[in-house]
Amino acid sequence: MASWETLVAFATVTILVAYFPGPALLYTAAQTISHGRKAGLMAMLGIHLGCYLHVFAAAFGLSAVFRHVPELYMAVKIAGALYLVWIGIGMIRSRLGAADQPLAPAKTVKRALLDSFIVEVLNPKVALFFIALLPQFVDPAGSLPVWAQLLILGVIVNFAFSSADLVTVFGASFVVGAMKKTRAGFALGRWVGGSLMIGLGLKLATDRS
Repeated sequence: MASWETLVAFATVTILVAYFPGPALLYTAAQTISHGRKAGLMAMLGIHLGCYLHVFAAAFGLSAVFRHVPELYMAVKIAGALYLVWIGIGMIRSRLGAADQPLAPAKTVKRALLDSFIVEVLNPKVALFFIALLPQFVDPAGSLPVWAQLLILGVIVNFAFSSADLVTVFGASFVVGAMKKTRAGFALGRWVGGSLMIGLGLKLATDRS
């Protein structure tokens, strides 16, 4: 592996990027606000699992395809953005359960896991992030092969991102806890969460980078 000085620099960059407010944190916050803590935790897990595909892609060089085929990058980017908008609309249109309780049903919680996994997989910026960041902290002359070093570093980054998502979920859950005890508060939560999701999707779709 790289020297201790390089690893300290890697850890610093990872923490800064993980805890800087970005699409993943907004996404988990929106799921939590709209459907509750369990859905937020499932969203966090879905993002964590989806991120491993990008880690493996970076380790084995597959992410580089996006740099050479910009049309593919754009197609995946638009698909992911439209999926976010679709999720946001679904949040706004959702209704209370038969018991009239402002709690996300099990189906919604499970769906948050699947939706989050798909959203993360369809985010080409994550793939480019890993392929750009990880090689900077690899030692080609190290005892471990390059691909193994990339995998290790990628897993570390993924757990750092998930820790930030976890903080976001509990923070959002605490803020809206009282609000979601009433039907009106639940409706407001749906609109806020859905609007965040739609806005995030539109931002990603119109982002030129």
